[in-house]
Amino acid sequence: MSRFEQLQKLVAQSPDDPMTHYVLGLEFANQERWDEAIAAYDRALEVDCNYIAAYYHKARAEIRGGWRESAVGTLRAGQVAARAVGDEKTWAEMQDLAETIA
Repeated sequence: MSRFEQLQKLVAQSPDDPMTHYVLGLEFANQERWDEAIAAYDRALEVDCNYIAAYYHKARAEIRGGWRESAVGTLRAGQVAARAVGDEKTWAEMQDLAETIA
């Protein structure tokens, strides 16, 4: 069974675990399958809107897929969520990424 198949199996077994969706998104991004990566990150955020890393990686996928305006919105939402949970490191990483878009 491939790594991708294993991840899909984990997602099926634990659909309410944001980490499984997030890791699946990373795998899609590694394969440059931007739409699917974004959908996986969206699902992670549906399950847990405070899964901060998903915002950052979703924005990166949006940038690479050519959706810069969407990435800006994702980063703004992610920064709000990061501040709410006190994750200043990820907030700053999102700020740095946002500045590369401008």
